[in-house]
Amino acid sequence: MTVIVVANPKGGVGKSTLATHVAGYLARHGHSVMLGDADIQQSSTAWLGLRPAEARAIQSWDASSAEGLRPPKGTTHVVIDTPGGLHGKQVKEVLKRADKLLIPLQPSLFDMLATRAFVDDLQERRRAAGLDIGVVGMRVDQRTIASENLRDFCEGLGLPVLGYLRDTQNYIRLAMRGLTLFDVQPGQVAKDLEQWRAICDWLEA
Repeated sequence: MTVIVVANPKGGVGKSTLATHVAGYLARHGHSVMLGDADIQQSSTAWLGLRPAEARAIQSWDASSAEGLRPPKGTTHVVIDTPGGLHGKQVKEVLKRADKLLIPLQPSLFDMLATRAFVDDLQERRRAAGLDIGVVGMRVDQRTIASENLRDFCEGLGLPVLGYLRDTQNYIRLAMRGLTLFDVQPGQVAKDLEQWRAICDWLEA
């Protein structure tokens, strides 16, 4: 079983959007997926409640108070959406569970500062854990100075940047229906799927 954790101590960076889409991608490719919601806001759980019956199944797990990870028998992948403010003992617990860690990051100074401290905390711990970490730029308009600053910042993190996802209403419209890019006809979201290609390759590696 592979456990993929989506984490960043800064709130509002797109953790739930990233987590639900990772779960949607894995389900679309035939995996038995459980989406764990460790955030007190339970955004991912609410999203699952909107998911139509005809969409690929994703099981729900309230991870906000669970002591250990006990997924249903046959589960091949677990995706965990974590809360903001993750630090210290919580970070240690995340690394104990995770095989892969995705860090969503927006092109704002405050998000980058918060993420810098988080990555510094991770660097020491991840070596012992053998954790695979990747960064995903969220809501990025590549025509802006902010996007250039984000690219420069990510290069200095010493972690691979898997992709930059644009700011589009596609994510909002699909979320309101409990869906992801991977649940609709590819032609409708071709530009966005292209941005996901390297992230998907990393998930399957």
